[in-house]
Amino acid sequence: MTEFDRKVEEASARFNRSVANIAETLEKETAELVTYLNDEVVPAVRSHSSKALRTAAGKLSAFADYLETQRKNS
Repeated sequence: MTEFDRKVEEASARFNRSVANIAETLEKETAELVTYLNDEVVPAVRSHSSKALRTAAGKLSAFADYLETQRKNS
């Protein structure tokens, strides 16, 4: 094996280790992100969405009452 071939193999091995380490890190980070989204973000969005819908329903009910009052007074 020539010196050049040995250097190419070493560089290739280092590159493969780097890619493997990056892939492993990405897998761990992705799993942590999914867990965070499921445990923190989704419940918060559901909670705030419910509150927003209740507020909108109250405002629409009040507006409907106002329209009925205006129609009766006309």
